[in-house]
Amino acid sequence: MTRIPLWRNQGAIRTFISGLLLVLGLIFYFIYGQDSLIPVLTFASSIVIGGFTLFIQGFKNLVRLQFDMRTLITVAILGAAVIGEWAEGAAVVFFFAISEWLETYSMDKARQSIRSLMGIAPKEASIKRNGQEMQIPVEEIQIGDIMIVKPGQKIAMDGRVVKGHSSVNQAAITGESIPVTKAMDHEIFAGTLNEEGLLEVEVTKKSEDTTIAKIIHMVEEAQSERAPSQAFVDRFAKYYTPTVMVIALGMVTIPPLFFGGIWEEWIYRGLALLVVACPCALVISTPVSIVTAIGNAARNGVLIKGGVYLEEAGALSAIAFDKTGTLTKGIPEVTDIISLNTETHNNHLEWFTIAAAIEKGSQHPLATAIVRKAEQNNEALSKYEIEEFHSITGKGIQATVNNQTYYVGSPGLIKERLSNVISEEVIEKIRQLQQEGKTAMVVATQTTILGLIAVRDEIRKTSQDIIQSLHRLGIKKTVMLTGDNKLTATAIGEQLGMTEVKAELLPQDKLEVIKQLKQANGKVAMVGDGVNDAPALAASTVGVAMGGAGTDTALETADIALMADDISKLPFTIRLSRKTLQIIKQNITFSLGIKLIAILFIILGWLPLWLAILADVGATLLVTLNGMRLTRIKNE
Repeated sequence: MTRIPLWRNQGAIRTFISGLLLVLGLIFYFIYGQDSLIPVLTFASSIVIGGFTLFIQGFKNLVRLQFDMRTLITVAILGAAVIGEWAEGAAVVFFFAISEWLETYSMDKARQSIRSLMGIAPKEASIKRNGQEMQIPVEEIQIGDIMIVKPGQKIAMDGRVVKGHSSVNQAAITGESIPVTKAMDHEIFAGTLNEEGLLEVEVTKKSEDTTIAKIIHMVEEAQSERAPSQAFVDRFAKYYTPTVMVIALGMVTIPPLFFGGIWEEWIYRGLALLVVACPCALVISTPVSIVTAIGNAARNGVLIKGGVYLEEAGALSAIAFDKTGTLTKGIPEVTDIISLNTETHNNHLEWFTIAAAIEKGSQHPLATAIVRKAEQNNEALSKYEIEEFHSITGKGIQATVNNQTYYVGSPGLIKERLSNVISEEVIEKIRQLQQEGKTAMVVATQTTILGLIAVRDEIRKTSQDIIQSLHRLGIKKTVMLTGDNKLTATAIGEQLGMTEVKAELLPQDKLEVIKQLKQANGKVAMVGDGVNDAPALAASTVGVAMGGAGTDTALETADIALMADDISKLPFTIRLSRKTLQIIKQNITFSLGIKLIAILFIILGWLPLWLAILADVGATLLVTLNGMRLTRIKNE
């Protein structure tokens, strides 16, 4: 997306020449008089040069009977020439050209944020091949190449750290200015800044597939999408334009035919009405606001995938949050290991080691926590041979070790499969752990409860403040969705200040909860990680994915992606959306108000054509500047 300088922009050059000829025409008019051919030819040249592209499109629309503002302007200028108002026609062309250039310039200005994103990733990188370090263009870098990134250098490609340790500023991607520590096996993104250490990075994506490239592409697509407000303007113009044509025709014919009016005067007023009625400011009122807001959001680490989602975010009344990894850190830790029966094992923690060996075959975050704890204790998990491994979705695992069947899972699973072996004492102990906000997992054989493992996913430090901020913004309901039992979920929900908690949910249950929330509350957002929450994200009014940086699923599934892996940008997004809606309404109201006043004055004969057009240019400029105020909305 190359920016063309003003002095090389053909439209700007034609506008300048048209304006120059208009001024010369006026000078010749005063020198030679209105009957001279010299000012007429000068004004005509101004009209042709300034309105060349306008006339081509206007004539095409006229033939197709498509009445947009170019059609109106073309008819009005031809009419002005017919009645000999060459100066008026030239002024109309010049001011309309300025209006067009203003629109292009404002949209171009609003898209500068995306240009700045495009420029942040280097075009070359240092690559180590065959023991030699060489500087090559990013287009020639292959997946698997080792990239050398020195302190103070920007990172050219997405990759994985294979050597070194450093702090990396990821503000360009996530909007977070605080540097992030990067070490072995950590992901790294193109366009970010290596601050202090030497890093060797294995390239994992081609230049066109990097996270920054995807962000740029999606933001450009989002800025071109039509928002509901734009759809309103389109519908309005569909009926507005033929109505204006009919009124103008009535003005030209009725007063002279029935009331003795002067034809020349009423033709002038009718043509003036056509020109003045062109809704230049109205047409630009919405897109300049949408483009500016989406660009501002991208700079602050929020990817909004279309104007429709930007507008919808401002009308939300309820927000549902997936708990794990959204409100919490998403890295559960084992807090308690409680032995209940050790008679069948050589030592009191052998059952825990067996449970960890079984859980090694699971991808569940709680399973990962148990395996990590066992490895920290230097337990040898490989000595156990796991057979007949069965995952019971949302409940736990069943497997055979040394010809003995083991269950590792939720209390619900044990009650369901082994109702005769779970005692009231065990149930009470589980309840105590749950009231502490911990998730209790039971390890059992077919005849005995062996022990309890308590796991807790720590709440993010910012979550409580963010929920309070959302309530202050007028979000009536914040709902936490989790697979945890009710006691654990309630404890966490109360700590966070949630208005409602939905617990013991299987993945498919979240979808039903979102449908119910939409029926009860209208517009509902779902905030999740974009992987197992995909159905709920799709069903919500606005799906918000966490940690969009580097996560293809989040970028593809959600309507809005928070590039940093936390919800701190959510209040900013809602404030930006509401301010955008407010400015769009201001722009539409102002544009229509100015237009109606101008039309009334034209009908009454109080407003010359050139002054009406000048007023419209002023309105376009004010609408543009008002829309660009959205760049001042910051993430607090």
